[in-house]
Amino acid sequence: MNRIPTDIKLHKASKTLTLTYASGEEFTLPAEFLRVHSPSAEVQGHGKPILQFGKLNVGLTKLEPAGHYALKLTFDDGHDSGLFTWDYLYELGKRQTELWDDYLAELRAAGKSRDPNESFVKLML
Repeated sequence: MNRIPTDIKLHKASKTLTLTYASGEEFTLPAEFLRVHSPSAEVQGHGKPILQFGKLNVGLTKLEPAGHYALKLTFDDGHDSGLFTWDYLYELGKRQTELWDDYLAELRAAGKSRDPNESFVKLML
């Protein structure tokens, strides 16, 4: 199966990236989702992913091809070190709901927030 999109659209106002495939599948991926699932070492760590938080308002500023196998995404928080391969982008699209739910659960468990202006304090009573 060809996992290279036939159409790629960056929607800066809605902060989403839409990928359309020859099969008719179409995935609209929010910039926040892409940012917290970046394949970069900053996010993936060395053996254990590093939880990203406070990325609610992040947007995409630029898309650049990386050879014939990936896209380099530049986010407005300065992050630009991850290369999103075609296979990885397709996988993110197919598993978006599952991955997002897992991410939200990890945030809750860590007492972190999507909102950069919000923090949680645990009260010990």
